[in-house]
Amino acid sequence: MSMSTSFPTPILSHLKTDDFDYIYEPAEDSFLLLDALEKDHDRINQLRPSTCLEVGCGSGICITFLATMLKSFPSLYLCTDINQRAAEIAQQTGQANDVHIQPVVTDLVGGLEERLEGQVDILLFNPPYVVTPESEVGSRGLEAAWAGGERGRQVTDRLLPKVPDLLSPKGMFYLVVIKENNPEEIQQMMKTMGFEMETVLTRRTGPELLSILRFQRTTT
Repeated sequence: MSMSTSFPTPILSHLKTDDFDYIYEPAEDSFLLLDALEKDHDRINQLRPSTCLEVGCGSGICITFLATMLKSFPSLYLCTDINQRAAEIAQQTGQANDVHIQPVVTDLVGGLEERLEGQVDILLFNPPYVVTPESEVGSRGLEAAWAGGERGRQVTDRLLPKVPDLLSPKGMFYLVVIKENNPEEIQQMMKTMGFEMETVLTRRTGPELLSILRFQRTTT
């Protein structure tokens, strides 16, 4: 039985208070995703991932943590955000933690799908999942970091159909959800695309029941 390895939370001391006027400040959902990655350390290590991608990276804390966990592998660490400021800050977060992050300013994975087809070994997505009016979804302002529209799924549902094309045959997809997002329905949607789901961690924070879901191709 392997000893669990503990990894430090990425350094974020380079961030200034006014940065959080423009990007999502790491919160309980971010830290639950870090905990899930740490819990899955051995499983992720066995993949020997060569390409890792975080969609909607915000501060870059999650992709930086993953890169820190996998320092022994010569992996490519990509992240996307529609927010230019977030892309700049994510790169700074990588530098502050001595890992190389390559941010791309785009909506979800726009412009990357062909290049990354079948290449992504680890895919991370902490989407805007809060149930909000549809009008708040998709802006370039800070509310875009949390506004998920009806059922909090509007942005998530745009990425899910792209996952089969992005992931490598052995790839794993980690998704942050709350109970209102109807994880069971997401499970059924992904099952029709050939994926099985496991809940890695669940934690209640205030009124929200957060979970980290992991998807892998169904083994036959």
